[in-house]
Amino acid sequence: MRVSVGRNAGLGLALVSALSFGGSGVAAKPLIEAGLGPLHVVWLRVAGAALIMLPVAWRHRALVRDRPVLLVGFGLLAVAGVQACYFAAISRIPVGVALLIEYLGPALVLLWVRFVQRRPVSRAAAVGVVLAVGGLACVVEVWAGISFDTVGVLLALGAACCQVSYFVLSDHGADSRNGTTPADPLGVIAYGLLVGTVVLTLVARPWTMDWALLGGSADLGGSQVAGALLLGWIVLIATVLAYATGVTSVRSLSPQVAGVVACLEAVVATVLAWVLLDEHLSAPQIVGGAVVLVGAFIAQTSTPKAPSGPVAGGDVLGAGGAEEPTGQTELSDAPTTT
Repeated sequence: MRVSVGRNAGLGLALVSALSFGGSGVAAKPLIEAGLGPLHVVWLRVAGAALIMLPVAWRHRALVRDRPVLLVGFGLLAVAGVQACYFAAISRIPVGVALLIEYLGPALVLLWVRFVQRRPVSRAAAVGVVLAVGGLACVVEVWAGISFDTVGVLLALGAACCQVSYFVLSDHGADSRNGTTPADPLGVIAYGLLVGTVVLTLVARPWTMDWALLGGSADLGGSQVAGALLLGWIVLIATVLAYATGVTSVRSLSPQVAGVVACLEAVVATVLAWVLLDEHLSAPQIVGGAVVLVGAFIAQTSTPKAPSGPVAGGDVLGAGGAEEPTGQTELSDAPTTT
């Protein structure tokens, strides 16, 4: 699916994508607190989105033959890994904190580029990593002995690490290899959701889920909201719409613009959690979150251009991706987280 849009339209779609992804945690947490396990919520999200994306998967069925390793890796890590770690994290720590920690992903990509690929990174990019880590220290309030659940913080870091796989695998899908054509981003996403569903089915065991909870209601900031409505939002808005608008928007936006807009996802999630879930953050945590976003932005836009290798920047499985500086189209999400 190749949609040509103008720059202004692309910016609008990127905003829709960030807003859509930003609401996933706020809609998921009430379901988790109502009794659904985090993995069950992840399975419902991924399986529901995969069902809707089946026509897209059928259209790009040649990918199964041409890029099987890419599809399996993307589904296992960039879909199942990010979502499972993120949803498990928000069951233990505030939504905004989990997403801010997950936004260390772009900084971790730089470490991959520098120490695994042994490619140079700019001084500004290194500064971005330092800022992101320093901001994270404020978010989790390390001076208080990590006031948040340690396991929850580690799970959020796991989501950030899984984001790295998104960027690495994006390189394998963005160009031609072994005579094959570039993998269509929507096709890879569709099959990633299908693979993620298979993996999560084995892990989450949905047959043990209390399905009756979806027919009831969950508490959303003191108001009772139908569980099915929350699930519908997660699947249709926070996954399908978010992915579709994100993929389309990056075709007409530069990495810098896409990266800035993508950072709004963390802001949206934090504000919504504050308003709807009454998750208040302290002043140092708010400042730390802003520093994380600034550091991630610097890190993802300061990588030197190279003819090949993964892009050390862009967004996660919870938001829209970015294009190669050379003009090649990347896969788009993330997320994650989320």
